[in-house]
Amino acid sequence: MSTKIAAKTPRRQKNPLSWRLGVLAASLSVACSGTPTKTPGPPAWHVVLANQPPTLLSVWGAAADDVLAVGGPLGNGSPSAVLHYDGNAWTDLRPGGTETFWWAHGTSRTDAWIVGEKGRILHWDGQTVTEGASRPTSATLFGVWAAAPDDAWAVGGTPGGGSSAPNDVVLHYDGTSWTASPPPQALGRAFFKVWGSARDDLYVVGEAGTVWHRKGAVWALESSPPIATGTLLTVNGCGPGEVYAVGGRDVLRSDGRTWTRVDVQLDNDVNGVSCAAPGQVVLVGSAGLKERLVAGQWQDDFALEPHTDLHGAWADPTGAYWAAGGDFSSGPRAGASRGGTLVYYGVVAPSGTTR
Repeated sequence: MSTKIAAKTPRRQKNPLSWRLGVLAASLSVACSGTPTKTPGPPAWHVVLANQPPTLLSVWGAAADDVLAVGGPLGNGSPSAVLHYDGNAWTDLRPGGTETFWWAHGTSRTDAWIVGEKGRILHWDGQTVTEGASRPTSATLFGVWAAAPDDAWAVGGTPGGGSSAPNDVVLHYDGTSWTASPPPQALGRAFFKVWGSARDDLYVVGEAGTVWHRKGAVWALESSPPIATGTLLTVNGCGPGEVYAVGGRDVLRSDGRTWTRVDVQLDNDVNGVSCAAPGQVVLVGSAGLKERLVAGQWQDDFALEPHTDLHGAWADPTGAYWAAGGDFSSGPRAGASRGGTLVYYGVVAPSGTTR
């Protein structure tokens, strides 16, 4: 049985004219009633969910009123987490099990994938989450990206396991089933995220600064020698000529041909990256690291609340940024409750709690 909690619906100005008309209407309301009417302020960081168990690792949606947030106990034994926001309330979809889900991505309100530990893959059809009868890998799946309902990719592995453990995991969904589709060279490394600018332009990043680039059906290793100093956790882009890969103190950018280091001052490790539009990018990371690329300059929001660890970021179709996080850095403690956090950068954010 799902649980719903009331939440506020985001309100956003459509254009300058409608904003001025709104201010005029508010002024008339005050004049007639004598009661001040609060108008929305400038964009800011808002806490949507605060310290709600379990921890959250990824957020994605088809729209600002159709959002999935996923996570789990990370070994502590509490239930897996898949939350859905419909513009009015957050619903716990209760997917069962105690595995942690690491990532979500889809193509529409009725087509999204959720992946996680022990090779779990769920599909969201806009009403329910379903799980396949078999799992094509026993490794943790850390990332998923869908180009179309019949074309999706998932990646994963066993961090630190080397060639003796399930690693170099790349799975492809063709509309019927998930099958292994790894790069041509096994490196014995875990892959953490996958993203594409199109179905024939795909990036995979992972341990040891690994970057694989798949153009058409051809894989190219673009990290030999590696430009990153350590593991790359996330890849995302604004298009084929503006792709970002991040992890630790590394922020890399590709123009589709060459990777270069991005000159940005980081106050802590960066875990996630997302793009709202060309030149509009957000970075999130440990202890509340938040950086926004605006008009060619990085805006450091690290001093602003919240200061919890943030893991995954997503830019919704309105251009607002969302980020998921919480207690995902500490070791497992059986029976302990990990807090999860969801934040939003925009004018008016949805709010609510889960139980």
